[in-house]
Amino acid sequence: MSRTRLLKKDLFGEVWLQDSAADSSILRDTRSARWWLRWLARSLLRREARALAALDGIEGVPALIRYDEYQLTRSYIGGTAMHLGKPPDRPYFVSAARLLRRMHRAGVVHNDLAKEPNLIIRDDGRAAFIDFQLAWRSTGRGRIFRIAAREDIRHLLKHKRSYCPDKLTERERNILDNPSGLSRLWMGLFKPIYLFITRRLFGWSDREGAGDRGQRS
Repeated sequence: MSRTRLLKKDLFGEVWLQDSAADSSILRDTRSARWWLRWLARSLLRREARALAALDGIEGVPALIRYDEYQLTRSYIGGTAMHLGKPPDRPYFVSAARLLRRMHRAGVVHNDLAKEPNLIIRDDGRAAFIDFQLAWRSTGRGRIFRIAAREDIRHLLKHKRSYCPDKLTERERNILDNPSGLSRLWMGLFKPIYLFITRRLFGWSDREGAGDRGQRS
């Protein structure tokens, strides 16, 4: 017997948890998106599909099950969102850094690891990443890709600084203390605009989706 439960409904559509005796999956459906945002919702859906397809076979990221213009289904990863589980030790961040390196070698940057609900503490204590709507796949891995990959690393290290500050290495502290020029430009010029659009117009926050996800990610 299968069960379906709505996890989230917003301007971009709906996210459903699909439970069955065999397995569980997450369905992202853009058909209910507001008419003026449907183009963006479907663009984000394509980005997620491309990223997950490129990461096929990498443990710790959802597997792409099916995708069309309107819907995307991916595998469910069991565990607890970071802000709920509060990783207490270094091994979690070692596994997260290892996973991030594998993603970058596959030509994918996540671009949204600043949000704690996107980092999962799996049942065995290892890290997983979800929500690849803003991810970018690049076959060339040029300069812009490398800058974006470094920002992925900096966001992960910011979380490590929050939960395990005494475990930061000297090299990691140096990375945190030296953001890229692109990052400085983003923080000074574009982030205020981004926050106005996402928080005032769309009603998002840094932990957007955290309430519905809980342990279902």
